[in-house]
Amino acid sequence: MAVAHDDGRPVVIANAPLLDDGRPMPTRYWLVDADLRRRVSQLEGRGGVRAAEEAVDAECLAATHRRYAAERDALVPPHHRGPRPSGGVGGTAQGVKCLHAHVAYRLAGGEDPVGDWVLDELGMQGCGS
Repeated sequence: MAVAHDDGRPVVIANAPLLDDGRPMPTRYWLVDADLRRRVSQLEGRGGVRAAEEAVDAECLAATHRRYAAERDALVPPHHRGPRPSGGVGGTAQGVKCLHAHVAYRLAGGEDPVGDWVLDELGMQGCGS
C-alpha cells in the first residue's frame, strides 16, 4: 500500500513493475479508494482527460512521464530479460490517458501536474503525499 486513510483503508496501492509470470505491469500506482475513483471517473466522463491535457504544459507532462517511467523501471530486476514495462503514467508516453493513474501517482508522492489539476478540480488540492 502506497497511501492509506488515517484509519488504514487503502487509497493507492503500488504495483511491482512485473507480474508474477514476468509480463510487464506499466501502471505502478493504482487508485483503489472507491469514492475517489468514482469522483475521478465522473470528471473523466465530463471531458476531464482533454481538459487536463489543455491545462497542463506539454513539456511538464512529458517530464512527468519520464520521471514515472524511470522510477518504475529502476525496480525491474537487473537480470530480467523478458518484456519490460513501457510508457509513463498509465502506460502512455505522451498526453493523458487516465486521470486515475495521475492522481494515484501524485498521491503517492510523484510530481504530477495532471494529478494536481485533478485534485484541484475536485476541490482536494493539498491532499497529495
